Amino acid sequence: MSSTSVPRVSKSADLIAGASYNVGVSTDSHTAAAAASGKRERLVAGAMELLHEHGAQATTLADIAHAADVPVGNVYYYFKTKDELIAAAIDEHAAHVRAALSELERHRSPKARLKAFVAMVTSQRDLAARYGCPQGTLCSELDKRDDELQQESAQLMAVPIEWLERQFRELGRRDAAELAVAMIASYQGISLLTNTFRDPALMTREGRRLERWIDSLAAGA
Repeated sequence: MSSTSVPRVSKSADLIAGASYNVGVSTDSHTAAAAASGKRERLVAGAMELLHEHGAQATTLADIAHAADVPVGNVYYYFKTKDELIAAAIDEHAAHVRAALSELERHRSPKARLKAFVAMVTSQRDLAARYGCPQGTLCSELDKRDDELQQESAQLMAVPIEWLERQFRELGRRDAAELAVAMIASYQGISLLTNTFRDPALMTREGRRLERWIDSLAAGA
């Protein structure tokens, strides 16, 4: 659902790095604050990318520090453990998903928004062919753990399911909850097959099927 490229610095970080500053605070202080914020964001972005490409078990803090261009010793200033960094990556993933879904709200009808969702996820077919779905692979790996990270990762599935359920409900479907789960199950399943066979065309074909399915659901509503 989301790209693994290093995300743009957030608006809040832009404000920290901006030219304006509070009275009584030196420019040097703001430069240090901007640098600190940038390092944390780079660490989170590096974690998101490496967790997708290599998995949580195989990724070390040193790997993430190298990808983020941050000295390994500095990592512990922001994150005491790898689990803390993974938790931050999960939260950032969720924020990306919410932002992407918010962008789809510009479409006027629930049918158009549902089709836009399909187009959004299938546009990631080449990435899925290499590494699978960023959110799905992480959830699958963390599901083997019975801890807070496993519970936190569940939001990566819950957020799009809740959004899809609302779209199906606005479409007039009484079975909106079941349809939302079915749609995410379809996407996660085709992501797995696309990755297994390294074949982006599988996701393209499934996307077309889902569009026809949405048409039939709208016609029968």
